[in-house]
Amino acid sequence: MADGGHPGVALAALLLFWAVLGAEADYALYKDAAQPVEARVADLLGRMTLAEKIGQMTQIERLVATPEVLRDNFIGSLLSGGGSVPRKGATAKEWADMVDGFQRACMSTRLGIPMIYGIDAVHGNNNVYGATIFPHNVGLGATRDPGLVKRIGEATALEVRATGIQYAFAPCIAVCRDPRWGRCYESYSEDRRIVQSMTELIPGLQGDVPKNFTSGMPFVAGKNKVVACAKHFVGDGGTVNGINEDNTVINREGLMNIHMPAYFDALAKGVSTVMISYSSWNGVKMHANQDLVTGYLKDTLKFQGFVISDWMGIDKLTTPYGADYPYSVKASVLAGLDMIMVPKNYTQFISILTGYVNSGVVPMSRIDDAVTRILRVKFAMGLFENPYADPALTEQLGKQNKLPWW
Repeated sequence: MADGGHPGVALAALLLFWAVLGAEADYALYKDAAQPVEARVADLLGRMTLAEKIGQMTQIERLVATPEVLRDNFIGSLLSGGGSVPRKGATAKEWADMVDGFQRACMSTRLGIPMIYGIDAVHGNNNVYGATIFPHNVGLGATRDPGLVKRIGEATALEVRATGIQYAFAPCIAVCRDPRWGRCYESYSEDRRIVQSMTELIPGLQGDVPKNFTSGMPFVAGKNKVVACAKHFVGDGGTVNGINEDNTVINREGLMNIHMPAYFDALAKGVSTVMISYSSWNGVKMHANQDLVTGYLKDTLKFQGFVISDWMGIDKLTTPYGADYPYSVKASVLAGLDMIMVPKNYTQFISILTGYVNSGVVPMSRIDDAVTRILRVKFAMGLFENPYADPALTEQLGKQNKLPWW
């Protein structure tokens, strides 16, 4: 050639240019584990449609979940209610295979956002056949041994992860003030100081927070730990005459001195989620209590994880239950709830909340706050990097040499 060039060099340069351009086009910051959590959250949130955001706020029961339901509605979370199992006597592998099947459906969506699966592992992974069962909280509180409780949390985390599940609805940090309450056995003690000490279950489940940790931030120390849930916010153990799901009549000072302190400890230990109580405080249903959920928990205590409803908790805002479901959706989301344990009526919930956002009744800022918190937990726990079960952990179910007294 007259200019002395070589056509092969030019072609190689062109191919390299297009390869680099293509790689840059495929790069998504939220998929980059080297980036800070908050940057990943902001990047992903900015890519999401309203439907994808509301899907993240929706937790459904496994019985109504299909791959099509999960994909079409961008579902962010599933759970097993009491007795909801793959089959009677299902093995850890069968549990993990079921959870992974649901996860594959969620990962196949446009943005590939993994779901988080929750279960009531409240005294061991008690829904699973062959799991180690520990005493209920009232018995553990009687030990006065926070170290033992932490080790129980560590064992429970492994047995939950053995089934592919990443989220335990524990601990219950209610302060039972009346033994007539039917759920008093879920409380560590009538003494709030003992309940505070028993929040050591949280680092057992999630891992120990690092030095200079900021209270209120969610923390999970890797794929062998699970997301914990402090519940039930707040005052569930103080209802009049111990009537379940009823009214806690006490002034603000009393609420703060008796029922709130264990939440201070839970947040300091990095608890990732808080579940709201069915009960009321001075006549105001907790699932609609914006003052305590947003004003105090989020704004004053600076909780940065996500707030979740209890099972059909928003339905119970009306009498009879579900009598005005649109009101229940609006009141709970505006109060500051981020994820709703629907658990089966997901189509109505999604439709109603979508309508409220489109009409301006629920501002997009409230939706963005909720989804930011949910994504923050998912990124903090490493769910995007490890969305599936670790087959090596299935043998941990019921394994004796990890028990706290071994």
